[in-house]
Amino acid sequence: MVRRNDQRRAALVDAAIEVLAREGARGMTFRAVDTEAGVPVGTASNYFASRDDLFTQAGARVYERLRPDEATVARHRTAARDRETYVELMRELVGRVSSFRTGYLALLELRLEATRRPALRKVLTERVRADVDANIAHHEESGLPGDAMAVKLLILALNWLIVEQLTLPDVFTEAERERLVTAAVERIVTAEDTP
Repeated sequence: MVRRNDQRRAALVDAAIEVLAREGARGMTFRAVDTEAGVPVGTASNYFASRDDLFTQAGARVYERLRPDEATVARHRTAARDRETYVELMRELVGRVSSFRTGYLALLELRLEATRRPALRKVLTERVRADVDANIAHHEESGLPGDAMAVKLLILALNWLIVEQLTLPDVFTEAERERLVTAAVERIVTAEDTP
């Protein structure tokens, strides 16, 4: 029975992500989530104590779904440790994040909503900071060129490239986006940083 409840909870959180991406935070009601999930009205309110709880769990679920699969992680572990590999890793990252369009748009909605909800802001701040720290730690363990500052600068640059791609996809062509990722790595991770 617990397994079914966990599956139902996950389906409701996934539905919340879809509603957030399509309707925004103001449109994410328990009723809208129930409708999106195809469950009886009142189901979401039985699983989540409040909208804040649902917002928080939706944010956590997006990060869960954005993680690379095991095959990708294994490939990264065996790749060369140079700027060319770094470029490929960043292209893969941009592609993976961009392919979960509704998840990333939901995260943007959650960030906007966090400006009005201190509890959500606290949770998102902790989650994003933990993600930055995990990226830095992974980078340091990987032996790739560059330092913590390079990782932070790439996070900032590539996040905005993803926002452009998802919200105004015609601003840059696919070829331009590829060149922008390459240029970001080459300009942020300098030749002195290369092993």
